[in-house]
Amino acid sequence: MRRGRRLGVDVGEARIGVASCDPDGLIATPVETVPGRDVRAARRRLAQLVAAYEPIEVVVGLPRSLRGGEGPAAARVRAFAERIAHDVAPVPVRLVDERLSTVTATRGMRASGVKERKGRSRVDQAAAVVILQSALETERSSGRPPGQCVEVVV
Repeated sequence: MRRGRRLGVDVGEARIGVASCDPDGLIATPVETVPGRDVRAARRRLAQLVAAYEPIEVVVGLPRSLRGGEGPAAARVRAFAERIAHDVAPVPVRLVDERLSTVTATRGMRASGVKERKGRSRVDQAAAVVILQSALETERSSGRPPGQCVEVVV
């Protein structure tokens, strides 16, 4: 397992959840929810978070269907990840499968007693935690970085 902090990102249409992990890559924790409607402002904020946290990589959840296919949401996330990769270079950006991360996060929050209405902004952070924790566990078990690296187009 590589040593170093990572940022996890759950890209939604309205909000973007961000999580971070400790330098040993043991546990992911929520950071913040970034408003996602203004894409330029969201990209700026994510670049600021990368500068502040100094991660070894950014892990972005790629929404796939249950069968593994990619639809319009995945295309939107891929395009966003490419822009972020350009913004934060040389920090690598990786796309990882995030099937059911929001469902898992919502169930966990509901089980903790968080009301759905109050938890909307926090569910995005919780989904980012699920994405990042899954990526950490994948790397720990395989010995390889998770997902697919986003190429920076200059």
